[in-house]
Amino acid sequence: ALALRPLKRLYWSTVGAGGENSAEERAHVLALARRFPNIVGLFMDDFFHAPEHAGDAGVLPVEQIRALKQEMRLPDRTLRLGVTLYTHQLDMPLEPYLALCDDASLWTWRAADLHDMEANMARLEQLAPHSDKLLGLYMWDYGTHQPMPVELMERQCETGLAWLREGRIAGMIFLASCICDLELDAVEWSRAWIARVGNRPLSR
Repeated sequence: ALALRPLKRLYWSTVGAGGENSAEERAHVLALARRFPNIVGLFMDDFFHAPEHAGDAGVLPVEQIRALKQEMRLPDRTLRLGVTLYTHQLDMPLEPYLALCDDASLWTWRAADLHDMEANMARLEQLAPHSDKLLGLYMWDYGTHQPMPVELMERQCETGLAWLREGRIAGMIFLASCICDLELDAVEWSRAWIARVGNRPLSR
């Protein structure tokens, strides 16, 4: 948190990879937020899972998320709550959770499914009409363990930029930082693209 003080707006993870979480970690993160005013929200990664039987679709029940939201009302500000969502989860019963989330980031696990970006975003807009949308952009095809084709990287980026201009999304997330020094074609293309368009003003 000390090293990240120069950042203006910072989200801190409260549910980690694979849905890992604990009450102790949540308490620690809330304590950090009280100390560092640039922490503006908490994020729940890998939060949704297919229930083996009828029940909660999240790693925490809805009631616990509602209670967490109350704890996120700090004396000087109210923290935002974000959640990660994958396109293959869009048919799950997510509405009770998404109604409590201020931000929802949408990710396409398999690169081949990027051809359905428009339909999947429209589905998310139906499920979470009041949440800000964030577009997740993989620079590696994690679903098939292969490099991301440059043409699909370009599709993600240009679509995301158009959605930013239209006000359909609030931001874009490029993942993952751990592959940015491997000279992958999709990463290098993304780097050049961000340098080219990054300073253009967005009109809504």
